[in-house]
Amino acid sequence: MALGASRGSIVALVLREVAAMLAVGSAIGAAVALALTGLAGKMLFGITTTQPGVFALAAVVLAVAALAAGWFPARRASCVDPMVALRHD
Repeated sequence: MALGASRGSIVALVLREVAAMLAVGSAIGAAVALALTGLAGKMLFGITTTQPGVFALAAVVLAVAALAAGWFPARRASCVDPMVALRHD
């Protein structure tokens, strides 16, 4: 903000980084979850090896939590006066 960025661009920058981490983490997590569903099916009774509804619900819940975890601090950081932040460092 001290170099001319708007509050919205600061929030967008942080949320883009969170979304990138979320995409990588979701891809890795989905691959591991699909790899381990066979093991869970053998150990637990009544579990099918692929339940897309469960995978989708878990992905949505984690995405909402990750975006909220990034949005609240980004919003707070965008409200800080740049001169106060520069003096603090």
